[in-house]
Amino acid sequence: MPDKVLVTGGAGYIGSHACKALAAAGYVPVTYDNLCTGWREAVKFGPFEQGDLMDRARLDQVFAEHEPIAVMHFAALSQVGEAMAEPGKYWRGNVCASLNLIEAAVAAGCLDFVFSSTCATYGDHDGVVLDENTPQTPLNSYGASKRAIEDMLKDFGAAHGLRSVIFRYFNVAGADPEAEVGEFHQPETHLIPLILDAVDGKRPALTINGSDYPTRDGTCVRDYVHVMDLVDAHVLGLEWLKDGRKRTGEARMAGGADVFCLGTGSGFSVREVIDQAKLATNRAVPVTEGPRRDGDAVALVSGSGRAGAELGWKAERSTLPQMIGDAWRWHQTGGYGG
Repeated sequence: MPDKVLVTGGAGYIGSHACKALAAAGYVPVTYDNLCTGWREAVKFGPFEQGDLMDRARLDQVFAEHEPIAVMHFAALSQVGEAMAEPGKYWRGNVCASLNLIEAAVAAGCLDFVFSSTCATYGDHDGVVLDENTPQTPLNSYGASKRAIEDMLKDFGAAHGLRSVIFRYFNVAGADPEAEVGEFHQPETHLIPLILDAVDGKRPALTINGSDYPTRDGTCVRDYVHVMDLVDAHVLGLEWLKDGRKRTGEARMAGGADVFCLGTGSGFSVREVIDQAKLATNRAVPVTEGPRRDGDAVALVSGSGRAGAELGWKAERSTLPQMIGDAWRWHQTGGYGG
């Protein structure tokens, strides 16, 4: 019987791609999702368990029924503007929910944990390639809540033998090249699908949030990673945890949390992404300019030296042409909920 992995947020954008990657690697992904922002149609590669992370009894039931060997935790609130306006929502929805999940995993003896964190924990470090040792000074409650969960995992490692891999990354883009799953939010907040909506006439224009940043063209700079590269890293992280336990010869080895940054080491501005989208779609992108958003950093670029050296990870698909091309292919399917 193949090993099962509990995937929180498995009906969402990154989680659904992770489920496909896990299934391809021989695991059975068990999606746990409340469908607040996820889509039932995205659950295609393993069992679905509907539930909320704040429901401890439901979590205990799912752990008992499926006996997963590990958790991949993607479920989170992640909108910067909302995080600035409603910090309490983010501390409850991210930190309290994650605490509930971690305690349920430990109680069930499921001690391998892969966590989807963010480079937003770093705040604004203009001109610096972020790595695992860069100081964390988040600008909003989204980044702060993710940093708190990282600290929580370290504490549970010391106290209960929980082993975790923490991945920090920023802008995820692209879609499954076979277009089985993809990015589909309502409302949409991510740059590339917003651009594609504008190209396709689903919105009047793309709004550039701030054109007076101290960057090469006045717009924010971000490091973009293809979603399939990203989920490959999560599967490698899971294998790394399993191999570590085998090397010790102990089922309950000493706990600990290991951090890996995932990025290409170079960033693209908003205008550069728009220009590439024009080439990928062979269509004009209608654009308007708006004010900066509170909580947005000027530039965030992440390295991946440790992930490459220790996990053997490479960002092979993370070029703008491929990310936008795969996203455009998925976009033309119409997404979910149709």
